[in-house]
Amino acid sequence: LASRSRRIEELEGLLASRDAAAEALRQQLSDALLGFADRGLSVEQRNGKVYVSLEAQLLFPSGSTAINTDGKQALEELAQVVSNQSNLEIIVEGHTDTDQLRSGTIPRNNWELSVLRSTAVIEILTGAGVQPLVLTAAGRSEFHPVDPEDKARNRRIEIVLAPNLDALFDIIRAE
Repeated sequence: LASRSRRIEELEGLLASRDAAAEALRQQLSDALLGFADRGLSVEQRNGKVYVSLEAQLLFPSGSTAINTDGKQALEELAQVVSNQSNLEIIVEGHTDTDQLRSGTIPRNNWELSVLRSTAVIEILTGAGVQPLVLTAAGRSEFHPVDPEDKARNRRIEIVLAPNLDALFDIIRAE
């Protein structure tokens, strides 16, 4: 029983330090990206992870995967903060609205557009010093809207920064 209590305390301590680290990272990112807050960028912490949401208008021309100058600057500033962090896992999620993209060339549909936008962001992040081994590209197409009534808000890139939980899993596996 005493051993289990110690293990529970250790797990609770790891979760508390994860939450504190996530809040510190959120604050660093908010401070570094303050100049983009009124141009479609937001930073928030949920469930021990930090979410950086960038509206498509900040990053891409309509239907394009080419990142514009302001978007590149925002991503490079984000990269300066996260490249100094250790033990992060970063998922770059591309999101579209429900307007169907149909084309004979790539991107042919919303799935491809969301993935290609995600990989375009990853290229900027790695070029600015983020280690590729911590990055994952994901395309979510139109299937995870933040506001079904506002298509512009749904066209976005979300960068999800999560602590690497290997230490937590090691404790659980030792059970």
